[in-house]
Amino acid sequence: METESEPYVRLATMRQLHQAVSDLATARSLADTLQAVVDGVVNGIGWELAAVNIVQPDGDLVVAALSGSDAADSLLTGRIGSRTAWERRLAAGEQWGALRFLRHDIARQLETDGIPAWYTPGPEPRFADEWHPEDQLLAPMYESGQAGDLVGVLAVDRPRDGRRPGAWGCEALQMYAAQAATAIANARLRSNMQRALVRLEREQQALRASEESFRQAFEYAPSGMAIAELGGEHHGRVLRANDALCRLLGRSASALRRWSFVDLAHPEDVGVLLRTSAEGGRTELRLRRREKSGESYVWVHLRNSVVADAADGPRFLLTHVEDIEDRKRRELHLAHRASHDALTGLPNSAELRSRLAARLCERPSSRPPTPVESLDAAYGDHRPDAFARHENYESYEEYAAAHYAGEPYGTGAVAPYGPYGGEAPYGTEARQPYEAPSPYTPHPVTDSGGHTYDLGPDAAGRPAAPAGGYETHTHAVAPPPEGLPDNGVKGLAVLFCDLDGFKPINDRYGHHVGDAVLIEVARRLSGGVRDGDTVARLGGDEFVVLADGVGRSDAEDLAVRLRTAITQPIRADGRSVRVGASFGIGWARCGESPEEVLQSADQRMYVEKRSRSRQHRRAI
Repeated sequence: METESEPYVRLATMRQLHQAVSDLATARSLADTLQAVVDGVVNGIGWELAAVNIVQPDGDLVVAALSGSDAADSLLTGRIGSRTAWERRLAAGEQWGALRFLRHDIARQLETDGIPAWYTPGPEPRFADEWHPEDQLLAPMYESGQAGDLVGVLAVDRPRDGRRPGAWGCEALQMYAAQAATAIANARLRSNMQRALVRLEREQQALRASEESFRQAFEYAPSGMAIAELGGEHHGRVLRANDALCRLLGRSASALRRWSFVDLAHPEDVGVLLRTSAEGGRTELRLRRREKSGESYVWVHLRNSVVADAADGPRFLLTHVEDIEDRKRRELHLAHRASHDALTGLPNSAELRSRLAARLCERPSSRPPTPVESLDAAYGDHRPDAFARHENYESYEEYAAAHYAGEPYGTGAVAPYGPYGGEAPYGTEARQPYEAPSPYTPHPVTDSGGHTYDLGPDAAGRPAAPAGGYETHTHAVAPPPEGLPDNGVKGLAVLFCDLDGFKPINDRYGHHVGDAVLIEVARRLSGGVRDGDTVARLGGDEFVVLADGVGRSDAEDLAVRLRTAITQPIRADGRSVRVGASFGIGWARCGESPEEVLQSADQRMYVEKRSRSRQHRRAI
């Protein structure tokens, strides 16, 4: 009977096992999968009770699903057993293939290890293969076969026929446990993927929200903003500009995309712009602005931020541009007020000394001092042999060799001297300008237009000296004394002017008339010099004119023209007044301080004033 019914029984069991495996495949979540596992064991293999303990992230095992007993389900589901206790039980059981069988006597010894268990009371077994109420059969489940990680333990109890399972029953349980392990691993993978997808979607939503916030902040920012290329041949090219920047520069967004910031920057500010673009940072410079009347430059505060990608490195520049034209105008106005005379608008004493100091280097002159015992005598004796007699020189060449030894002159014709040109007076070799070591290390950079700039440190933001590593300086020297041939030597003339007869006007007619006279004298002096020359007011009725690149005769002619212009009648407060002027001509020399240069010119002015009678000095 049993041999005839066994194939039928096995076929029915296989049908139930197939249905259980189908339920595993269609489970939508890990919880559904675990429940399908225990239901399949109870319905498909012939056990009355089945429980799945799965491994948690911390390594312990929790009763995740139970089938066959509602009482056991409510009591055991969710309870946790330690990984160590489970491994001890698996090691203590008899090996039935991949299964572990714990006889009741061994199970009693381990019942205090804290593993969740359900015992059904019943009679003691009467046969050798009869199931004891305290027997346990465990099926460990591995992620990828026996060599994989443990994912759980399938525990079964109370076979329906009351006997220990045979070889076929054990193999069926092993097969089902392996299928269940695969289903659990797949369900866990799906769960992880779903969590990853949810997290990715949240991150994408956050990214889209961040991008939208950035777009709105970029587009509607009250100050100019741009995204520019970083590096490459189009470094600094505008990729995107907001409305505020378009309004500031008077160009459309599409037009700005054809420009780089190097193209828009003032030529004197390109160097500091390239440094800022390369390093990220902030600076103040001028950008070209298009207006109805033409193009102009506007002062801006420019701040660059290098936007980097963790994987790809720097990607682009985020440039913030703020209009500071009004602030710069106020700063320039304050600087002008600090360096210019409030009444006449001319450079004041401090600015005059600053301009003189910029023209003079501190290198001491190697020529001996001129032995002028008396300025009156020096100005009174104009014969050609005056210096030969005073200094025992027999020729001008001997005088020049002694006075200009060591200066950056050779003994021949020279290149044009100073900004106004001119020739050196003696010798046959070309003059070589003195080269001082550059105070910076050159950093030549080529922009997108092919122009090369040196990125030496220039605090004012102007391009530094050419990328040769040197600056050039031509020493300021005085032309030969009057009476000797100058041979075209030109220098920096310092004309010290003092008005004659000004105090009586100021005392007689009042300070407002005196002020009007000073303003008109300043206007006449400014109108009588070349562009590039300096007319400054020292204070009171004293003025100074700096004329570079002039010879001795040129300076004397200039003094005569300016004196003539000043002595013309001046209309002030409805009356006509006249003042005279005394001029002293000094020469700036490297190695001298501005104070020494001005003092020398001042002394010569007093010599000239005393050389004329009072009636010739005053012209009221």
